[in-house]
Amino acid sequence: MTSAVPTKQLSRKIPKQLETWRERILQFLFPVESDTWLSVLRLGLGLQVIVYTLSLRDDWNYLLAGTGHGLISRNLAEALLSVESRFVPRLGWLVSLGAYVGLSENAVLSIAWVCLLGTGFSLLAGLFCRSSAILAWFFHLCAAKSGGLLSYGADNFMTVGLFYLMLSPLPDRYSLDWRLRKSPSKDPQLLGFWRRVLQIHLCIIYFFGGLTKCLGNGWWDGSNIWRALIRPPSNIIDPEILIRWKDLFPIAGVFICLLETGYPFFIWGKRTRTIWFTCICAMHLAIGLTLGMYLFAFIMIVLNAAAFGAGLVSRSRTESQRKHGTGIIDGRAA
Repeated sequence: MTSAVPTKQLSRKIPKQLETWRERILQFLFPVESDTWLSVLRLGLGLQVIVYTLSLRDDWNYLLAGTGHGLISRNLAEALLSVESRFVPRLGWLVSLGAYVGLSENAVLSIAWVCLLGTGFSLLAGLFCRSSAILAWFFHLCAAKSGGLLSYGADNFMTVGLFYLMLSPLPDRYSLDWRLRKSPSKDPQLLGFWRRVLQIHLCIIYFFGGLTKCLGNGWWDGSNIWRALIRPPSNIIDPEILIRWKDLFPIAGVFICLLETGYPFFIWGKRTRTIWFTCICAMHLAIGLTLGMYLFAFIMIVLNAAAFGAGLVSRSRTESQRKHGTGIIDGRAA
């Protein structure tokens, strides 16, 4: 009889513990958020799409043309893409559709360029946000996959950012859609869910990227940084300056390994988030300035600002007001 009582108490505690864990998981996945982060993501991606499209203005048709017309045949890239999957969007679909209605390949490519540029301006203004995000994602993915032999990390992260943007609860309160249509307020927990997914995605990317760097010797002795800085077309800095500062390369390599590997552990804490966010943005800014990878640096800063940066300023103002007893402006946690 005495052993039956602890068993009943244990059976009661287990459901309570499961319920507690369930509530914690739901609170983590569906935190209450404002749409400030969504505004940052929309504005940043809109500007990114505009700069990306304008940077390819003179070479768009040349880089993405078919057999015998471009630098590298688009047909070759799309043939390699078909080996992986036949369902990935590509410019060849649009060219075939244009040929069906009597449009030449150059005309279709030019229309695709104009459409991508237009979606960038539309996102920047916040007009037709959902449709613009979907079209921007589609046209950019077509260009990135059809020119897969020439694309790099910036294209992948642009696709990721636009994917999250088109699925998020648009429009945000700073968009023209919000003001013209007077859209109802979005569910703050749904806003929190999509931001949380973006945060987790970035943590996975940085952790495994940093872990990969840690497994090689090139980042510990600084040789990878040296090779990146002297390899054309990224050799922007004078070699004499690089030789003069060569002793800093191992320190920078170790710092980058620790910064990326520690990202998922220190970006969540209130005391360490500002430091880690600032260091990550500074790292990407340095990559953009020293290697000329401006689009890559900008998209990574935008994703980090939307995921973890939005709300840092308001939080610091709130904490300072609490200390001075002047009240709270924004009580929502980021």
